[in-house]
Amino acid sequence: MRTLVVLDAPSNLGLRPPAPGTVPGCYKLAGALREQGIVERLRAREGGVVVPPRYDLGDWQEGDGVFNAAALAAYTGKLADRIEHHVRAGDFPVVLGGDCSIQLGASLALRRLGRYGLAAIDASHDFRHAGNSDRIGAAGGEEVALATGRGQRDLTDLEGLRPYLRDEDVRFFGIRDCFEEDRAELAALKMPVVTVGDIREQGADALARATAQTFEAPGTDGFWVHLDADVLDPSVMPAVDSPDPDGLHPAELVELLRPLLASERCAGFNVTIYDPDLDPDGTAGALLADVVVDAFAQS
Repeated sequence: MRTLVVLDAPSNLGLRPPAPGTVPGCYKLAGALREQGIVERLRAREGGVVVPPRYDLGDWQEGDGVFNAAALAAYTGKLADRIEHHVRAGDFPVVLGGDCSIQLGASLALRRLGRYGLAAIDASHDFRHAGNSDRIGAAGGEEVALATGRGQRDLTDLEGLRPYLRDEDVRFFGIRDCFEEDRAELAALKMPVVTVGDIREQGADALARATAQTFEAPGTDGFWVHLDADVLDPSVMPAVDSPDPDGLHPAELVELLRPLLASERCAGFNVTIYDPDLDPDGTAGALLADVVVDAFAQS
């Protein structure tokens, strides 16, 4: 059995400010989950922290591309170095974010090693790019597009490895049923989408097992699991930047995660977006820690 290694990636570089003069509080996610004893409860090894650059929009304006781009590029490389080290050592990295742009570090690390896919468990597809939006800027809502080679080259072609992910190697879970137009674009690109409704109709366990099996096909080396806390319903997880209604219940999310994380082809896992600033009593953070621990219980 591979050793779990908990690694902090407390970057908020990919989110817009929640209010003028403030910074997104998701950089506190790792500390909050550590306060819930997640390292000990997972019986994991300590992996330390990859410290991000300072959040600074400077004189960025709409139309300038992705903000914090230079900082994001530098951080992606540093995080990829650490993730690659653990994967090569046979460890299983558990990366505590941060916003969703940290997934670029995982994708770059695995691209160095071969052909890996992504199981993205998220309320939205994070596939915003110039071909479908005129509001490019926040990498935390664009990281899947960037990882598949869509966007500015200083983020999409690090180390000349564009794309980090092939379109057909991306799987989405938990997207809200209302996002039909977005789903049409993904379907045209042969990126499978499993909505909340699909999960309830077909069963989380069955869908997750079938997805894990697809990554056993010849030519693929494995996959990474990306979890955005906003996939949970706001009734239990209000502490996110975009709390969309009609999300998954905690038990459904655990049932979805377990087969994915238990797969021998799963190379690692990250969790993102939970914002302790929006959770003054810590209830949502405690629940998120429970979900992560329960998801690994049978892996």
